[in-house]
Amino acid sequence: MADFNEFPFFGIPAMEFVDKTLKCIDCGADFVFTAGEQLFFFDKQFKNDPKHCKQCKAKRARGGPRVRPETRTTCSACGAETTVPFKPTQGRPVLCRSCFQKLPAPTQPVRDDKSGPQPVPEPN
Repeated sequence: MADFNEFPFFGIPAMEFVDKTLKCIDCGADFVFTAGEQLFFFDKQFKNDPKHCKQCKAKRARGGPRVRPETRTTCSACGAETTVPFKPTQGRPVLCRSCFQKLPAPTQPVRDDKSGPQPVPEPN
């Protein structure tokens, strides 16, 4: 008789998962990534292990305040010292709040094609 632990289904060897201890990137605490959770991740075809412990994951789900990295930089337009909530990339201008607000509002592109939804004429 066949050993179904070794070849459970269509000749595919069984995946063996063991509990792993991971470190939370938010609080630095160790947490256990159980074999059952690993099986779930495998079934869903998730490629990466979890990065947050259950407490930090729940805190993020509740919508707690997110800490954004503030970067000190110089405004490309007026030269004033400012902070921005992102890491500037080289070669792209960084503007302070007042210079950014002076920019014209972005315009919506005009659609020339007739493939979009058409208005329905009202009956007379």
